[in-house]
Amino acid sequence: MAGESVTDTSTTSRRERWFSRFDGSLFTLIVGSLAVVIGGGLVQVSFGAFSMSIVEAWQAVFNPDVVLNIRAWEAWLLGGEIPEMNKRSLIVWNIRLPRVFVGMLVGMNLAVSGAIFQAVTRNELASPFILGVSSGAGLMILLTLVVFSGLAAFLPLIASIGGAVAFLIVYAIAWKNGTSPVRLVLAGVIVGTAFGSLQTALFFFADDIGVVQSAIAWTTGSLTGTDWKQVRMALPWTAVAMLLALVSSRQLNVLLLGERTASSLGMSVEKVRFALSGVAVLAAAASIAVAGIVGFVGLIVPHMVRNVVGSDYKKLVVGCVFAGPALMVAADVGARLSMAVIVGSDTQIPVGIVTGLVGGPYFLYLMRKQEQMGEI
Repeated sequence: MAGESVTDTSTTSRRERWFSRFDGSLFTLIVGSLAVVIGGGLVQVSFGAFSMSIVEAWQAVFNPDVVLNIRAWEAWLLGGEIPEMNKRSLIVWNIRLPRVFVGMLVGMNLAVSGAIFQAVTRNELASPFILGVSSGAGLMILLTLVVFSGLAAFLPLIASIGGAVAFLIVYAIAWKNGTSPVRLVLAGVIVGTAFGSLQTALFFFADDIGVVQSAIAWTTGSLTGTDWKQVRMALPWTAVAMLLALVSSRQLNVLLLGERTASSLGMSVEKVRFALSGVAVLAAAASIAVAGIVGFVGLIVPHMVRNVVGSDYKKLVVGCVFAGPALMVAADVGARLSMAVIVGSDTQIPVGIVTGLVGGPYFLYLMRKQEQMGEI
């Protein structure tokens, strides 16, 4: 009986700690983010080359014969033959909705990756871009397309490896009897600048306009043409990264206290910093592998969430899991429909351009609003 009492108390304590993550501000953020994702997703499925009314598109989305079809979900998530369904449902569920799902996964990964990097470096300017992950992936993408075109089928894997290797180089440069947040950021700037210059140089060796356009799409970030293959590719790594980030929220909070305080609390700072950086690289690589390099999401989403829920990473990580997809889906709606609204063209611009146009002014607003920016 005593053992059962201890177990019950432990379970209750874990539940209390979990629910303590949620308060009114976080709940409002989650509900608002879900509303944006659902609204943006319904907009996405309502437009396309195949003509159907908005009502018909939404009926296809909520068609119970599809939503509750176990065989269909097995085919989408595990691969295989898709069962028969009407034409509208086939177009909506196999062409239009996967783009929304990929956008959600990409936004989630980039937002959480940026939040982790900001804690690891104790610098609110940190992101996958600043710490060299994106530039390393971009360089490998261009190198593959321009020089080793025969390996183009493995581009997602190559991009992920490039991002991971770039961060290892950053870590090696920053190491001097250990690392420090300042040295990590400076090393990231050095590696990012060098790799960015190499990317620019590689464009001069590309004599095929198709290769150049494909490279630009990858290096600016695009969700055009994504399908369930990209969902299957990103989903497992996203699930692992999000779980590790949620479990590590306490360690992230301790890192924010500073190295001396963290060490005095018994934390092995270097091991924890490297492990958490690995989680952030995994999340960023999962994003880059399916959508290319999407800028600013990993930088501004943690800021937006921090302004709403505060700096407690138990809430911040959860907020990023929801706010990242909201920003990404909304930006992709703009990327897909902006040219049609402005000039009446069916041309779609890369989503990375939209996130840059949104992120730049927002970051300028933050800079003007806050007297001090830099160390958290």
